[in-house]
Amino acid sequence: MNILHLKYAVEIANTKSISRAAENLYMGQPNLSRAIKELEETLNITIFNRTPKGITITPEGEEFLQYAKRIVNQVDEVEEMYKSGRKPKQRFSACVPRASYIAYAFAEFASGISTDIPADIFYKETNSSRTINNVVKGEYNLGIVRFQTSFERYFKSVFEEKHLNAEIITDFKYILLMSKEHPLAQKKEIKLKDLSPYIEITHADPYVPSLPLIDVKKEELSKYVDKRIFIFERGSQFHLLQKVKSSFMWVSPIPEDLYKKYGLIEKKCTDNEKIYQDVLIYRNGYKLTDLDSDFITAVCNAKRKYIKETL
Repeated sequence: MNILHLKYAVEIANTKSISRAAENLYMGQPNLSRAIKELEETLNITIFNRTPKGITITPEGEEFLQYAKRIVNQVDEVEEMYKSGRKPKQRFSACVPRASYIAYAFAEFASGISTDIPADIFYKETNSSRTINNVVKGEYNLGIVRFQTSFERYFKSVFEEKHLNAEIITDFKYILLMSKEHPLAQKKEIKLKDLSPYIEITHADPYVPSLPLIDVKKEELSKYVDKRIFIFERGSQFHLLQKVKSSFMWVSPIPEDLYKKYGLIEKKCTDNEKIYQDVLIYRNGYKLTDLDSDFITAVCNAKRKYIKETL
């Protein structure tokens, strides 16, 4: 196996055609087919299925191509770097839940990035499913996955199956977030059933491995509430809570300045027993960079600063 064979396989996967890949690679189709056959024989797997309608990628091929694409990209970067004589580029990428304390940690981390060296920094807020897939595929190097502890065994199984390291960052209970002008704002003790007349703001894409979405929603969403606004981004939730006075949201603890900025308050719900975990993940064998370590340190510092005792 050599780098050229990896590049050939990646090009075929990108074009979904051996003939088009051969054109792009400036080589004959028979030579390309022979090279891929040699690669498959060396690895003892089938990467592509050949059909009259073209090629498809096998499950083994999908797994192999995840590694091949990372290697090819890294080789291209090294060649470009040394041929151009430029400084090595700083690179960082993380997929995280929609959590304000993590966003504040990222801002603190980003403020320390050197401006003397080129940098590509990627920060994506999304759900646990996309985070896991992005890290497994090598599209992002770090991930933070959030889940209810009652689902911990499902996630542990996926981490092992996908060859991911997993390290707990924090445990916490969600707090109740609402406008200072909410009808329940002055109520000393709130129970889940007290929320039934009001509108819940919630993220629209909960996920638990191996469980149907309908079952996950039953576990995550309160049976007492039948009015919800589903959103996909963190920023809009604060504007909604500010403007829709009858709305509320369950969130991980947030920085105090957000309360002041949007006129919000947090309330404890006496019968809220669900416990959540935020877990750092990265691929087995991946060596953390200095930037990775700086980000993890910033997250841990933010956790200590913003997440008080909620259990």
